Amino acid sequence: MGKTKPELSFWQIWNMCFGFMGIQFGFALQNANVSRIFQTLGADYNNMAMLWVAAPITGLIVQPIIGYLSDNTWGKLGRRRPYFLYGAIAASLALFIMPNSPALWVAAGMLWIMDASINVSMEPFRAFVGDMLPRRQRALGYAMQSFFIGVGAVVASALPWMMTNWMGVSNTAAPGQVPESVKLAFYAGGAVFLLAVLWTVFSTKEYSPEQLDAFEDSHPAEGAQAEMKVIRSTGQYVKGGLAWLVSGVVIGIVIHWNIERLDKNLYLLAGGLMAFGVAQLIAGYMASKRHTANGFYQVIGDLFNMPLAMRQLAVVQFFSWFPLFAMWIYTTAAVTSHHYNTQDTSSVLYNQGADWVGVLFSVYNGTSILAAILIPIMVKFSNLRITHLFNLALGGVGFISFLYIDDPAYLVIPMIGVGFAWASILSVPYAILSNALPAAKMGVYMGIFNFFIVIPQILAASILGFLVTRLFDSQPVFALVVGGCSMLLAGLMTLRVNISEA
Repeated sequence: MGKTKPELSFWQIWNMCFGFMGIQFGFALQNANVSRIFQTLGADYNNMAMLWVAAPITGLIVQPIIGYLSDNTWGKLGRRRPYFLYGAIAASLALFIMPNSPALWVAAGMLWIMDASINVSMEPFRAFVGDMLPRRQRALGYAMQSFFIGVGAVVASALPWMMTNWMGVSNTAAPGQVPESVKLAFYAGGAVFLLAVLWTVFSTKEYSPEQLDAFEDSHPAEGAQAEMKVIRSTGQYVKGGLAWLVSGVVIGIVIHWNIERLDKNLYLLAGGLMAFGVAQLIAGYMASKRHTANGFYQVIGDLFNMPLAMRQLAVVQFFSWFPLFAMWIYTTAAVTSHHYNTQDTSSVLYNQGADWVGVLFSVYNGTSILAAILIPIMVKFSNLRITHLFNLALGGVGFISFLYIDDPAYLVIPMIGVGFAWASILSVPYAILSNALPAAKMGVYMGIFNFFIVIPQILAASILGFLVTRLFDSQPVFALVVGGCSMLLAGLMTLRVNISEA
């Protein structure tokens, strides 16, 4: 029996989570302003999802790779900290360049680089909590991360509005030019990102591999060990791969034959099915040749060998993150068109509406700070499932209410509900998950878990443009309504998660 991992003090947990504030600073600036930058550079909101899809695809590829690498890394900076640092440097540079993009294709490329860099920093932070804290403190660790996510996002989301209203910086510019308020906000965000991550890197010392091996909770639980013995055969990989590949090809052909009635973004869905099929075929080939000692094969194998709680939570995550991606893509277009009645990106009215979206995003992130404090209390008086259901219901109703609220000032109310949902999504599933995972694979499984954040985003990018233009008469506000329905469904799916509430 190994020795027990010691509890950390409040300030030690504070320091190890502080860098997440910087990561969220960059993430919130991206979410609140990239659609605005795209539209300013000439993008039509009908094609916005296609431009945004680079971000989730990047996460799909980067997060499990970084998780696998960080599980197997040890150097002068430790196990996870090198990825925090190098990702922060790259993301900060991208934040400086993004608002100065001279053309739409440059901005789309910078979004890809920015999101890849943010993912390199962010993914190991989830596993970092599992590495550093004993099981009884992990809920506090994830709540602390949610607190810093809220703090960073509140300031970052409202930065362009603050630049204009507090500092007198112009929020309008010539057609095709990004306003100075947005540029300065991105510059500030790049500096905060790097400095916050540096604080965690130099204030927190990681346990060595030998120390982790000595801790009793560094070994998989009995149930996890049993599940890890299951090995997918070569035949299963080949059959599954062919089924997914053929399905993608058939759907792609159907889309091509009916492209005038459908939407080109649907090709993303077909492409995703084919890519998953090809990945399984590659894994099957590797298995047949016994070339299994590599990251690609291990990640695919672990994907099909997830612990039960992780499989059940994956469904909840899928329907929780679909509406968030709808919000990040379409809120600016929805508010400016539905509540400010304009689509002219160079007009004062449009930029007032776009600034107000930043404030609304700040409201939901600010609410998440309070919610992060209240969620442990809610769990104490109910349980993890009921708490998550309640919070997701608040978010779902909030999204749907955008359709029925006319005065944009009152949109603050539904964003409070979205804030509770956001805080719950960032903490409750991870609190459940971290205790169900073998610690030796904490990083790679956290990366795989993010598949079920990324896949619904790719689906949203595939179908939301079609739904908005063909089904909802080009009214972006209905993308939020669809998202609200998805979040309500996610809440109901929480009830089927079979976990111990201990």
